[in-house]
Amino acid sequence: MKGSDRSKATAKVSTGIDGFDGILDGGYASNRVHLVEGQPGTGKTTLALQFLMRGVAAGERCLYITLSESKEELEQVAETHGWDLGGIDIFELVPAELSLDPQQRQTVVYASDLELGETTKMTFDEVKRVTPSRVVFDSLSEIRLLAQNPLRYRRQVIGLKHFFAQQGCTTLFLDDLTEEGDDQNLHSLVHGVIRLEHYALQYGAERRRMRVFKMRGRSFRGGYHDFLIRKGGIALFPRLVAAEYADGQQVAEPILSGIAELDQLLGGGLDRGTSTLLMGPSGSGKSSIAMQFVMAALRRGERALFVTFDETKSILNKRAAGMGWNLAGPIEGGQLILEQVDPAELSPGELTGMVRRLVEVEGVRIVVLDSLSGYQNAMPAEQFMLLLMHETLTYLNHRGVVTILTLAQHGLIGPMQSSVDLTYLSDTVLLLRFFEAAGKIRRAISVLKKRTGRHEDEIREYRLDDRGITVGPPLSEFQGVLSGSPTYTGQHKILLGKSPNGAA
Repeated sequence: MKGSDRSKATAKVSTGIDGFDGILDGGYASNRVHLVEGQPGTGKTTLALQFLMRGVAAGERCLYITLSESKEELEQVAETHGWDLGGIDIFELVPAELSLDPQQRQTVVYASDLELGETTKMTFDEVKRVTPSRVVFDSLSEIRLLAQNPLRYRRQVIGLKHFFAQQGCTTLFLDDLTEEGDDQNLHSLVHGVIRLEHYALQYGAERRRMRVFKMRGRSFRGGYHDFLIRKGGIALFPRLVAAEYADGQQVAEPILSGIAELDQLLGGGLDRGTSTLLMGPSGSGKSSIAMQFVMAALRRGERALFVTFDETKSILNKRAAGMGWNLAGPIEGGQLILEQVDPAELSPGELTGMVRRLVEVEGVRIVVLDSLSGYQNAMPAEQFMLLLMHETLTYLNHRGVVTILTLAQHGLIGPMQSSVDLTYLSDTVLLLRFFEAAGKIRRAISVLKKRTGRHEDEIREYRLDDRGITVGPPLSEFQGVLSGSPTYTGQHKILLGKSPNGAA
């Protein structure tokens, strides 16, 4: 092999999909055959068309050989995405019943009237005529049917592979896995194998994911990568590997909440590059305390992301206004990014992809995920939730971002439990509780742990009203506050009095 040919063979060819090139360490291997397999509807055609369109944009000749779809069907797929396939040569080998126009061009051949050898010969002739650098062959299932037996089919695929390599083509073979018992028969023949999958949960939208099975002579990111098919093509969310960001710069100074007593309880605020978990029953004020830190960050000129899983934007804005916080200005100015997501519709990869984009591109310095209870219910299993949050929190810590999580506990008063244990993943844990004293329902807050420094071990009362959050002195004359059934040992004077509007 000549030096220039060897260099061409080892070159990298862009996939045409953002993030996919990174998964494949630069893209497909030039002058090699890659197998893209998946059941119907997984996105093989869309992935293949994006590969060819990237070639057209680079000034390359591109050929789509189709044995299963007509040119009209491919153009319809492209139209839904707003694409123009004018620069792609499409060679049809379709059954006669799919050809409705009696004045078809000579490029249309009826595969049902051909033997396997004739079909292959017509394919070879078209490739030699077009001399493309990128080829998509759709699909191998038709070749399998024409071959009629596994041995002939395998030999035919080997012949196609060697032919495309001799012609200097970077080729994608598409396979719809119609033969479930023999779905890995071709893995040893091709240079790389990419599988697309889709599956449905008990409730919610179906999920799509991609996995790279093999890529000879090149490193790649294994595991599953979530993706969506949107208008404009495939949106891919590469699996997050937090260790790749371990050299991120850390900022030493802590962030303050703007409430002296709360910052004192936390030993001076929250440190950069740490995660904080707010735990408590529904209505105890977890979201409000998280928003307090966000408002303080906005006053410092920082950008913040607030992701709400359980509340609509209108309710969140109304509740914030009731506490004296105006979110409209920061949202319109782009300083506060408020994202409302449906846990049943959002895939894990899409969540991490959104957070990464806003942190790396938009410069977000504080992230709030409120709350993880609803999102955890949409995950396939609890262990996946823990792995996802471990990578996400570690990544944000490496980037020097302050992360605040809220997690609702079962019940309102008395002993409580959480559906998932995130305390060991969090650097700081704040526990919120309701308790009864002097004939009124009151709230208490305490810090259970803080890895990065000292904190108070007292339990303080706090109040939510139209002036915001008020934190009182330590409840030194009560015992059993965390259990919701305190025992009074002193005077009520240490409790917070009435707010200016008359609320307790």
